[in-house]
Amino acid sequence: MLELHELTVAYGGITALHGISLKVDAGSIVTLVGANGAGKSTTLSTVSGLVKAKSGRVSYEGGDITNLPPHKIVARGIAQAPEGRMVFANLTVSENLRMGAYLRGDRAGIAKDFDFVFSVFPRLKEREKQTAGTLSGGEQQMLAIGRALMSKPRLLLLDEPSLGIAPLLTKTIFEQIVAINRELKLTILLVEQNANLALEVSHYGYVLETGKILLQDTAAALQENPKVREAYLGG
Repeated sequence: MLELHELTVAYGGITALHGISLKVDAGSIVTLVGANGAGKSTTLSTVSGLVKAKSGRVSYEGGDITNLPPHKIVARGIAQAPEGRMVFANLTVSENLRMGAYLRGDRAGIAKDFDFVFSVFPRLKEREKQTAGTLSGGEQQMLAIGRALMSKPRLLLLDEPSLGIAPLLTKTIFEQIVAINRELKLTILLVEQNANLALEVSHYGYVLETGKILLQDTAAALQENPKVREAYLGG
């Protein structure tokens, strides 16, 4: 579904990604593992058009989407739940979700997807009329994922969904990520600081280090890899 071919990204004179290549198969959950500054979030932002590639190619469903404007990438079927959640604090939960569907005109479909988001995250239904700024961090993360789902994507990019969230809510969110993948057959590319958790729910993984891919394998194999265990899984 998604292929990055020798992708290089630079911020000014600093190269963040050094010609990385990776693939994401349709229907899978793929995770990017690595320390802060490894280039994980930059990878997602380049796929979604928020950061421009210096060289290389981003291919999605066989078409070249390198450096397309973000709204055109959303229209192609890619949505991102960004790091830090970035909800519209002064809008209600319902209004935030509606913002996710801004490119859609199918009212019946939008209503159906509202119901789906509320079935996945019942807390959002309970807080439907509440402004997003008054929600807890975990609830805002649910909202960010729900808002991304409202664009009806085929590929969902998740950037640090557990960041700053209580462990109990993190567990709930990751259970629902698996459910979304299974029920919607939705392909997910995941960036997550908690490597244990990420590999637990993923099918395949890439280990990034200073903008280069160090290792790649099935998630189960990476969990057993001594280097990965020592560096990212606490031994």
